[in-house]
Amino acid sequence: MSSASSDHSLYLRAAEDLRSNERQWQAYQSTGHCVLLAGPGSGKTKTLTIKLARMLNEDVDEPRGIACITYNNECARELENRLEALGIAPGGRVFIGTVHSFSLTQILLPYAKVAGLGLPDSFTVANRQQARAALAAAHANVIGGPENPQNWEMRLGRHRRRFLNRELPEWQTLDPQLTAFVEAYEAELRAAGLIDFDDMPLLAVRALAENRWLRTAMVAKYPILAVDEYQDLGRALHRMVMGLCFSAGMRLFAVGDVDQSIYGFTGATPELLRRLSERDDVETLRLGLNYRCGSRIVSASEYVLGEERGYEAPHDAHEGTVYFHPCTGGYAEQARYLIEELIPEIRERRPDINLGEIAALYPAAFLGNELANAAAEHGYSVIRTDGNALYPRGSKLMRWLEQCAMWCCGGWRSGAPRLSRVVSEGARLFHEAITDEDERLAFQRDLTAALWDRRDETVDLHDWLTALHDDIIRSRVSLTRSLDDEYVTLNNFLTRIGPAGDVDDFPLAEFAGIGSGLDRINLSTLHSAKGREFDVVILFGAEEGRLPRNYATENDLREARRLFYVGFTRARHEIHLMYGQHNPSRFVTEVQDRLEGE
Repeated sequence: MSSASSDHSLYLRAAEDLRSNERQWQAYQSTGHCVLLAGPGSGKTKTLTIKLARMLNEDVDEPRGIACITYNNECARELENRLEALGIAPGGRVFIGTVHSFSLTQILLPYAKVAGLGLPDSFTVANRQQARAALAAAHANVIGGPENPQNWEMRLGRHRRRFLNRELPEWQTLDPQLTAFVEAYEAELRAAGLIDFDDMPLLAVRALAENRWLRTAMVAKYPILAVDEYQDLGRALHRMVMGLCFSAGMRLFAVGDVDQSIYGFTGATPELLRRLSERDDVETLRLGLNYRCGSRIVSASEYVLGEERGYEAPHDAHEGTVYFHPCTGGYAEQARYLIEELIPEIRERRPDINLGEIAALYPAAFLGNELANAAAEHGYSVIRTDGNALYPRGSKLMRWLEQCAMWCCGGWRSGAPRLSRVVSEGARLFHEAITDEDERLAFQRDLTAALWDRRDETVDLHDWLTALHDDIIRSRVSLTRSLDDEYVTLNNFLTRIGPAGDVDDFPLAEFAGIGSGLDRINLSTLHSAKGREFDVVILFGAEEGRLPRNYATENDLREARRLFYVGFTRARHEIHLMYGQHNPSRFVTEVQDRLEGE
């Protein structure tokens, strides 16, 4: 992104909205390292984007820029959209992306060879099939036996992420067999010229730690580092922050919430944010107002969390309501109750509500199958964001294709999205295949022609995607080292919506709106719902053994409580808790007892 043509008045006007909230305004005014502890609905994304716009315009001189690391690609897209609304158009001065994307594109691809990482000159990112093959070969060499090698995958990942410094004696002594397995697995990858997903931040941390010149180069390019959802990003990102910001001189603006840390299985460690916020050389601010949830939902959310945080709703907030639904029968019967009775009740009570403002959230993806089946039986359309969705919401390639579809379904008239944005996002996606201005112009010309000829929202999605696949994507993916899995996702989706697939009648218009609030019920796991908000939330399957699941440690139980809290605080007006009448979650019982005792 670039501020060269940005309208300063846009972010300055937006900043005036922060003045009425003392902590938001303090964050906006901060000049040194700053940590913003921001609870649900506290306006943290608004504060972050306006702050980014200010820093880019006032604190960083061209051609230097800002790096902003986010938890996932959807968070990155949201920040990009908001910055664009502040007049900051796509360009080269702001990196916004995941820690894996930052590690790969800003450190490994440009500097791996000179940083002495020992990677093959033309390494690529392993797709899922290649990673599984390497895992199977390493398992045969180190473990042996008939056990499925995939059973070791999670342990392997935890062990790798735990030891950022493998020179420590514990790397060899804590679990020698697991260490040998890791080393054998990584050797299999390297022999094939590959790195995997976990390699990206681990190798980037090593490159930064071993090369002072690289830290200096990163600070020269990005004098400011912003981090969103800090609590979710793990030890590798924290080590980068310590080295770049507190040793090399990069300025830090970090946003997060320890209470919303729900990704322990991927290495998230909320204690790292807590430690960062307690540093003497960091200005730490806490946002205490929840602008999203009704006042009763805000007060009940502290019962959910089990700890007082002092969050309040604004004085003019709506009240909000908490409903309890003990149900008979199994999940199929409960799903029918949700569709046949609960949804009609909600629509009668809120006649203007769009189904896209209703979300059913659940702790495991198989529960979404029950809800999807019940919805289909009664003629309701749904949007799924779980492991059984038509394609993963985090796919950068699929999200870009949605943008292309939106342009073909009316965006070419309305400017939402602008063609320049669609082209620039595509160019970034295929950046390794577009290495000079001539190739960029050729990409712009080819994409514009392909989309212009297919401006028809009634066209069959399979035909539309196949044309873009053949004309635009296939040749460029072959030259891009990080899109193998994304390409597999696209081809699997094409198969499912094709003549021999299992999905019928999928027009382009539906694909274009798959991520927006159309008249379809949202079905999502609790993990995938983080960062989103809805008028009405139905927490389905809130039962003991599901939420929490059988937990091994007190840390597991605390994370399960935080997961419940995240789901609870997605709701603006109504939160409905559904569970088997004889097996409510302990969290549900606690909230109900506290509310009844008020």
